[in-house]
Amino acid sequence: MMTDPIADMLTRIRNASRIEKPLVDLPVSGVLKGIAQVLKDEGYIWDFTVIDTVPAKTLRLQLKYGPNGERLITKIDRVSKPGRRVYMGYKDLRPILHGMGIQILSTPRGVLSDRRARTEKVGGEVLALIH
Repeated sequence: MMTDPIADMLTRIRNASRIEKPLVDLPVSGVLKGIAQVLKDEGYIWDFTVIDTVPAKTLRLQLKYGPNGERLITKIDRVSKPGRRVYMGYKDLRPILHGMGIQILSTPRGVLSDRRARTEKVGGEVLALIH
């Protein structure tokens, strides 16, 4: 039984990136699709698709690598955990590595990157840190 699907998603992406796999398959949920959309918008993955499989649908991510095979995702961490939630207002969000990384937030307007949350002036729960 999986108690934290977001941590499972991040671990699968981290492991696949380390062995340079082109695809990662995950179970589908609304939050995981939102995280995948943020990763696509910020340029960390090529694309994602929802595949009809039995018994449940599958979310397939196409990981992105540099021209010489270097990893774009060097670090991916879960910030807010089931035992300890971390919330930030938009004024508290600071650029990660001078803009080279992102934080993924769950906000009232959906799952957003920290850049977009600052422009829309909305805060929320910090789900993950990626660089």
